Amino acid sequence: MPDATAAPTARLAGHALVEALVAQGIATCFGVPGESYLAVLDGFHEHRDRIRYIACRQEGGACFMAEAQGKLSGRPGICFVTRGPGATNASIGVHTAFQDSTPLILFVGQVASDQRDREAFQEIDYRQMFSPGTLGLAKWVAEVQCADRLPEYVARAFHVAMQGRPGPVVLALPEDMLTTPTAAPVLPRVEPVQAWPAPGGLRELRQMLLRAQRPIVIAGGSGWDAEGAAALQRFAENWQLPVACAWRFQDTFDNRHPLYAGDVGIGTSPQLAARVRAADLVIALGIRLGEMTTQGYTLLAAPRPQQKLVHIHAGAEELGRVYAADLLLQASMGCAAKALEALAAPVVLPWAAQTEAAQADYEANLVAPPVQPLDMAVVVKTLQRLLPEDTVYTNGAGNFAGWLHRYCRHPGLQHHGRTQLAPTSGAMGYGLPAAVAAALLHPARWVLNLAGDGDFLMTGQELATATGYGAKKLISVVVDNGTYGTIRMHQEREYPGRVSGSDLYNPDFAALARAYGWRAETVADTAAFEPALARAFDAGTPTLLHLKLSSDVSTSRSTLAATRAAALARRGAA
Repeated sequence: MPDATAAPTARLAGHALVEALVAQGIATCFGVPGESYLAVLDGFHEHRDRIRYIACRQEGGACFMAEAQGKLSGRPGICFVTRGPGATNASIGVHTAFQDSTPLILFVGQVASDQRDREAFQEIDYRQMFSPGTLGLAKWVAEVQCADRLPEYVARAFHVAMQGRPGPVVLALPEDMLTTPTAAPVLPRVEPVQAWPAPGGLRELRQMLLRAQRPIVIAGGSGWDAEGAAALQRFAENWQLPVACAWRFQDTFDNRHPLYAGDVGIGTSPQLAARVRAADLVIALGIRLGEMTTQGYTLLAAPRPQQKLVHIHAGAEELGRVYAADLLLQASMGCAAKALEALAAPVVLPWAAQTEAAQADYEANLVAPPVQPLDMAVVVKTLQRLLPEDTVYTNGAGNFAGWLHRYCRHPGLQHHGRTQLAPTSGAMGYGLPAAVAAALLHPARWVLNLAGDGDFLMTGQELATATGYGAKKLISVVVDNGTYGTIRMHQEREYPGRVSGSDLYNPDFAALARAYGWRAETVADTAAFEPALARAFDAGTPTLLHLKLSSDVSTSRSTLAATRAAALARRGAA
């Protein structure tokens, strides 16, 4: 038998890179091919029985797919693009991974070493372009100059992407380096180091809970696993704490649980927002406390909130960055939740009635007056009723997502892993590529993408990727109201009646989908939606449902006409 510890024989560095990915447990990569990394593509061919390369139609879509892969797996999603335009197109996915704290590695083909610094064809210095830092695009950016060190760089990239606050890494690969033979061995599989909260801090947290009268937990962020989510639920049950989820991390806690209070972010129910403001103790668990979750830093005043604040996060650089909290604890999410679970609670808790009221407010928020002719609340509730519990829901950016966030009830990732893929970066075009990635990575699960008309056409060409690679249990619902809805809403709020640049001139989305090999229908009224969805289940092929709405339909809480009238009334009063 061959010696497993022996150094491999020399092979192209591009092949060694593919071997290193296999050693890290990567079975699928996404990208758009380019001549700058042909040796890597040949490596995928060489190892095609162990790893697959999904060729996408645009680098932004490819990087979104890799970002979704990172969310679903907890390990870095992998994307390959070529130099220059390929890298700039992919940067939207890197930015999304950074703001969403998602582990991701972007490999960029680079010009040959002997052509560097001449502004060669499509040459960019990626260490400058992606500029790592707290307000950059990536956690670490490097260019691999030596073929023998390539496995070292790959292992370090995995460490950096997963350690502390997860995020994206960019590695530039000079074309001549990839064609250089190397006998360097690949390195062992990387696992992130787990950090436990300081025992003294846990004792202090317990004392703060014992002194509280109106506490609330806001949980979310990345780095969670099933055990951590289950431990969070037991901690909440021990102390009978109301739990809200941060914006677009609604699958962190079971939305059907009697302690669930709703999600905090854009479109938060007024009752929940008031409850957060009135709290005397906020335990922020795993979240960055960014602009969206804090509603422009108003639910918690920055830098010193009125509420007592405990902030628990995996990244030391995040703690104290915006908020001067009363207690800061650095810990991995799984460890933090298990430590919190062990905190002994008293027999009687003074906030039990408030916890019940928070849950009642959440249930009341699921009720909405009927809308004609097409009711988006009914659409989302129908999806929830008919789709399996482990369905993955995806969306990009736009007002249309408000219906999904308000009415979709996620089972909690301790049951089925992530069921919500949505960009906290607010990146349009994210939802469809994320759905394609989920359908290809988990072919046994249903995937539902809800997209707006403007959002969908940012990356709609990835319909071809789903068709080409055999996605089956995939449904995309396109909400078409003929406008960039979020922008139009803000226009009516700030400049009522003065519309400019927000109208859309759309194709027949159903016909477009059929051209890509999808099954498709157009739905114009509520009664027609459920039968159309049932036909999608039976299709055996990806299906697009094109929903036609009036442009006046703006959010799950208001219309454009109402927004305009309120703005005019304010001006009149002034």
